[in-house]
Amino acid sequence: MSTLPRFWRIAALKACIACAVSGCAMTPTPRDTVEPGAVRDVLSSPEPAPKSPKSNAPTSVSKPSSAAKPGLDHSGGKQVGKASFYADKFAGRKMADGTRMDPHDDNAASKTLPLGTTAKVTNLETGHSAVVTIQDRGPYVKDRIIDLSPSTARKIGISRQDGLAQVEVTPLAIPETDGAKQGGPRSDDKGYKDAR
Repeated sequence: MSTLPRFWRIAALKACIACAVSGCAMTPTPRDTVEPGAVRDVLSSPEPAPKSPKSNAPTSVSKPSSAAKPGLDHSGGKQVGKASFYADKFAGRKMADGTRMDPHDDNAASKTLPLGTTAKVTNLETGHSAVVTIQDRGPYVKDRIIDLSPSTARKIGISRQDGLAQVEVTPLAIPETDGAKQGGPRSDDKGYKDAR
């Protein structure tokens, strides 16, 4: 049995019953009522969407944050944005694919490219490029599309002083759901097709 005295257990039970009964007896407020046939999306907004002054149509309402997250990009299309590189403290840590981060390898992190994607990264300021394998997720900083190993960053001309560069990321081989890759430089292997 419980270590609480019988009096406190009964008082707690009465309080729970009183809350449940009073909740059922409440009259709905205007906010709680919904017109017949109308559906309110409670995830995106606690209030009904405001009406536009010029028309009777609702104005835009923001979506939940989970809907704003980008999905994986299997399109093979080029991406242009800022690249950064891994800090020294990440050397040896596990990456999303389970391997350890080696600052001397040509590995990279992307939020949208599937793990295992082989991509060409070109520094748009210097014209230098390198081929990397996406092995991790990130960078989790706004306006950055790829994180490079320090070795790759040096190859394409990103210095520690700059830290960032405008790059173009061109997928060369993208893994399919069965683990094979499509596209890429080795078109003679099974599972590869020209993605360009």
